Amino acid sequence: MSELEPIIAAFAGGVLPALAWLWFWRREDSVHPEPRRLIALAFLAGMVAVAVVIPLEKYASSLLSTQSFWVLTAASTTTITFIIWSGMEELIKFVMAKLTVLRRRDDDEPIDPVIYMVTVALGFAAAENTLFLLSPLSGDSLVQTVLTGNLRFVGATLLHVLSSAVIGVALGISFYKSRASKRLYTVVGVILAILLHSTFNFLILNTPEEHLLRTFGLVWIGLVALLAVLEYIKRIHPVVKKTLWRS
Repeated sequence: MSELEPIIAAFAGGVLPALAWLWFWRREDSVHPEPRRLIALAFLAGMVAVAVVIPLEKYASSLLSTQSFWVLTAASTTTITFIIWSGMEELIKFVMAKLTVLRRRDDDEPIDPVIYMVTVALGFAAAENTLFLLSPLSGDSLVQTVLTGNLRFVGATLLHVLSSAVIGVALGISFYKSRASKRLYTVVGVILAILLHSTFNFLILNTPEEHLLRTFGLVWIGLVALLAVLEYIKRIHPVVKKTLWRS
């Protein structure tokens, strides 16, 4: 295997499944689809977010592992580390979406922020999965690569979609509300996304390998609930105030 082959294979294994999911989620906005250039920009923003998050996560991990800073057991340190990592990932994904697509004129209906947040999440997952696949592919372990890819495809990728979609849902529900209400909904959405992400990571750490599919099953249930919520968001319209005229 040449030096480029594992990189190309990892990139394909990370990006192609994410693009397949992107095709599925874009169908939820088929009536007034978002411009492809903005979808591409959101996907790229998600990939760039990984490059921003990794050094921050490494710094947080090294800080928490310093005995003079934290007097914690190894298990506690690991749990707190994953909570902080979850918070960083959700915040960075949201910030990248805000900087690139959420302020555009095309973000003009409640379903749009959900689609954009999901797209950013898929870009993030694509880059993250590529990095995870690079290690086993470089070691020429095809079985390990397939197992790793399948695990992340059904698990981590959908978790990123679900958690970021929670923020998008908060933005969608508050789309026609006041600026103060939008800020409140956004804060609540980000907190819920972090809690969801952290809970999943906690379950992964504390669930025996033979029962991991049950944990991933919870993510699938969450996605089904998300699809139901999207149907509600599609029906949100601006409130038209009627003026009563007296003769």
